[in-house]
Amino acid sequence: MTVHQHAVEVRAFARYLRDLAALLDPGRGWYGIFCARDPAGMRACFEGSEVPPWDVVESLLQDLAAVRGAGQAAEESVRAAALFAASAAAYDGRPGGRQALADRLDMMLREQSDAVRRLGDADGEPDALAWARDDHARATARCVELRDRLAAVERTVPVTDPWFRGQDGADVPTVSAPRRGKPSGARFAGLDTGDEAEADPVPSPGPGLPAAAPRGARFRGAPAEVAPAPSAPEPDDPAAHRAAGDVVAQLVRLRAEGRSGEAHVVLCEAAAWPAGRLPVLAAALRGAGLEADRATLLWEMSSLTPAELAAAAGALAAAGLADDCGQLLRLGVARPAAEVADAVVALDRAGLEAEARALLEAFVRVRTPQEAARIAEGGPRHLVPRLLAAAREVSATRERDLVHALRVAGVAAP
Repeated sequence: MTVHQHAVEVRAFARYLRDLAALLDPGRGWYGIFCARDPAGMRACFEGSEVPPWDVVESLLQDLAAVRGAGQAAEESVRAAALFAASAAAYDGRPGGRQALADRLDMMLREQSDAVRRLGDADGEPDALAWARDDHARATARCVELRDRLAAVERTVPVTDPWFRGQDGADVPTVSAPRRGKPSGARFAGLDTGDEAEADPVPSPGPGLPAAAPRGARFRGAPAEVAPAPSAPEPDDPAAHRAAGDVVAQLVRLRAEGRSGEAHVVLCEAAAWPAGRLPVLAAALRGAGLEADRATLLWEMSSLTPAELAAAAGALAAAGLADDCGQLLRLGVARPAAEVADAVVALDRAGLEAEARALLEAFVRVRTPQEAARIAEGGPRHLVPRLLAAAREVSATRERDLVHALRVAGVAAP
């Protein structure tokens, strides 16, 4: 694809967004929220200098359904997806596009962790909790999207011309990699990402604007299996330390060369190591000052099978890395309820009752009572008492709501 064709794809999607927005009320729905919270970012998307994340486009299509009906919105969704895919591929193919994606992924991983923290802080505040859930769902979806786009860029040859040229021959400068500070732009619309956002009054979600559940290929689910006991940490294993040192050296070299995509592949592969070696690697990353890479490692570990997740959490806890273990479990709450149930059972069978309790409490704190009730479906006798105890730790109201959700689901509470 030529540079000219790349520019055409980006401009075509920007034109489509403008046409879509013309059908919507900028004072209502998600479009109204995006315009109020980030007018400059939305304008950048309409002009073609930014490509919004797909969840933003989905939200605009939700608004369209409310205005023109679900049928037209469904038809537009197909067209929007095709134009978006072409535009994102063209935008990412710019010089520096790979590095920009990697930097945005690092930022979004931090936003995801921050959303988990705010979910815990928002207990008892319905509006704050609803927005924290939406922020977490959007950050999760964007991490998946950015990883997919980064992988696609790695499979293609980057464009070498430093300028896009539009149909009218005008030069459109490429966008440099974003700062690693507070995110801005429509790709972050809906996320409370900094002091300015927190100072704004939080709008109450209107009808039809509930927080969406995390979505994406990351949470498709893996076959459940039960781990016997987690692998013991290997603090004195020379092979484990050599392997961790090799990974750290690779990451330092790849980061210095701007090869973030390859660095991410290294971390993905490392997340599948035997559980006993993971604490050694996590400690090595922290010691080398690679905090963003350590967070990415934990994120990748959170998508392991339930049994592997339990083994990894147990190994981190046994190695005294309580903070890393807690972060891993909090990241795990985005998984489907059935997988969380499997992980709880695996933790219990491995003698990790404290970790099982922490996982359940984190899930009950940030997910709906109806979702929590689904955890009990696989083993009510064992899981219902554990769920109720976790809900009790959160609040009396949460316990009462969970009891009601269990009854509605037909699961007897003791």
